[in-house]
Amino acid sequence: MQFTEWEPHYQEIVEYFGFDRAADEEAARLLSSLLLQDNLLSLASLTDGNEVTVCGNAPCLKDEIGKINGVVFAADAAAEVLDTLGIFVDAIFTDLDGATDRMIGLNNEGTIIVIHAHGDNMPLLNHWVPRFKGRVVGTTQAAPLPRVYNFGGFSDGDRAVFAADELGASKITLAGFDLDDENVDPMKRGKLIWARKLLALIGHTV
Repeated sequence: MQFTEWEPHYQEIVEYFGFDRAADEEAARLLSSLLLQDNLLSLASLTDGNEVTVCGNAPCLKDEIGKINGVVFAADAAAEVLDTLGIFVDAIFTDLDGATDRMIGLNNEGTIIVIHAHGDNMPLLNHWVPRFKGRVVGTTQAAPLPRVYNFGGFSDGDRAVFAADELGASKITLAGFDLDDENVDPMKRGKLIWARKLLALIGHTV
């Protein structure tokens, strides 16, 4: 998805949640400066022409393990759920609010970390990004920059689906997505509403 296509949706999201677009842009610049190399080709070669399962971190994930096939993308803390079940995660999509030392270990073992910059996570970017020594790809919901891409999507899970779609996955299966979960705070509820709207743009009815 070109940024010109994505930008109207992004502007709606900014207005809906009251986010600071300038802060998002500042965070993207910070992430660009922290990343020492561009690993997009590694993520693209993993995805292009292959089946991808994107795993969200809803409680239902453990009940939907049987759905997982092909390349595995995990939304943030879903990676550690899969790790405890012995499932290798090919890429983790995270804004670092669920980052742990185990993610560093997974990165060292070959998992690509797709780190998202937004206005509220600049301290996390400064703390975590230099600690990842394996392959890392940067993302933003604002305009893309060197080493920082915008595939579309907003929260970790739907952003992973957009990336799989943009990078040529032959089939995308979703596991661990519960967009009707009522046991969440208002901010998370808003994110689930937007996830449904955005996923529908690329043909995923959840």
